Amino acid sequence: MNILYIASGIPIPGTLGGSTHTLEVARGLAARCHTVHVVAVPQQQQFALSSLVRPVSTIHDTFYLHYLDLPKAASLISTPIVTRLARAIQSDVIMERYYNFAGSGVLAARDLHIPLLLEVNALIVDPPSVFKRRLDDHLGSPMRRWATKQCKIAQRIVTPLHTTVPEEISRDKIIELPWGANVERFAKLHNTVVPESLQLDRLFPTHTRNTPIIVFLGSFRAWHGTLELIQAGIHLLEKGIRTRFLLIGDGPERIVAEQMVAEWADYFLFTGAVAYEHVPQLLSQATMGVAPFNTHHHPALRAAGFFWSPLKVYEYMAAGLPTVTTNIYPLNQVVRDGQEGVLFQEGNIASLVETIAQLIHQPERAPIMGEQAQKRVADHYSWQHHCAELERIMSEMVVQHRSKKRY
Repeated sequence: MNILYIASGIPIPGTLGGSTHTLEVARGLAARCHTVHVVAVPQQQQFALSSLVRPVSTIHDTFYLHYLDLPKAASLISTPIVTRLARAIQSDVIMERYYNFAGSGVLAARDLHIPLLLEVNALIVDPPSVFKRRLDDHLGSPMRRWATKQCKIAQRIVTPLHTTVPEEISRDKIIELPWGANVERFAKLHNTVVPESLQLDRLFPTHTRNTPIIVFLGSFRAWHGTLELIQAGIHLLEKGIRTRFLLIGDGPERIVAEQMVAEWADYFLFTGAVAYEHVPQLLSQATMGVAPFNTHHHPALRAAGFFWSPLKVYEYMAAGLPTVTTNIYPLNQVVRDGQEGVLFQEGNIASLVETIAQLIHQPERAPIMGEQAQKRVADHYSWQHHCAELERIMSEMVVQHRSKKRY
């Protein structure tokens, strides 16, 4: 199939979860012998209006990449160029990542009568407690109507959790599909030499060596539970449980996190955002991964359930790390307590401390859990599995579309 994949506002390559997702989906579909064209933004944006006339196109990895260097909120004005691109490459199907102010692929699919797969990764309609929702309501709900229209135009919708899609949309067109991890990229690094610039024993002070390394990978935002992990780490160190904390990523809470650990700075390493290709090498040196999600800080997650696909959890597991995460659905279905890792009570610092200490004091459990984690993610949560499902869904859409055209 010729697949046009619209990822408005997503930098490729990039360090965001959305960048990883788009990159792995494009690679995965190309590996299944499809011709994939991705519309995205460059990593260093300059907002060039000239891209509305002619996008900057290149071959990236195994797929075609077309840069529309526009502000994310202005994505919809790219509809004419996306329509021309879809026609030029003779798209069999269009797939678009849903975004409030996007929809160029949706309109192109409608106007060109091409099957549309809408990819929804977050709650489409925010709960009333969110300012953006209240503003939309005050203006007569134009964004809600546009969001619902996109869902109605789409032949199929893929999302980690069906509650992200408005209730008025038929559940029959929705397929729940989690994200994944590149199991080959993460698993094969345990027997390779890590470059000196990424060797953690060189990055941490010498006197901290031979202590476990607990890794956090992701955005420094409240609902990721970053500060809860920092508090738990300080409690462990104050109890005399020596361990190191590797924090990969960036975000609004990073400055606060660094200030909190000033007294224990030797035991906390903040890397900032790291290129995706270096993440497996860092995880391969860790003892366990922690994903302390806290939905109390995120009204949409409280309203619809945990709809974010936990990329960090899948990557910890693919790297063979026992994983500590929150005991909420669906996280407790991905990581089964005592098998691939250990679960703790959401938002409970004491529970998080106890869970981490439990794994530190029973080091013989880590390799067993790590092996089980690798097997589980390979069987159920790999990008390969994700892309195979996308292929099945899009193939069915194309067949149905062609059969309708005959009559």
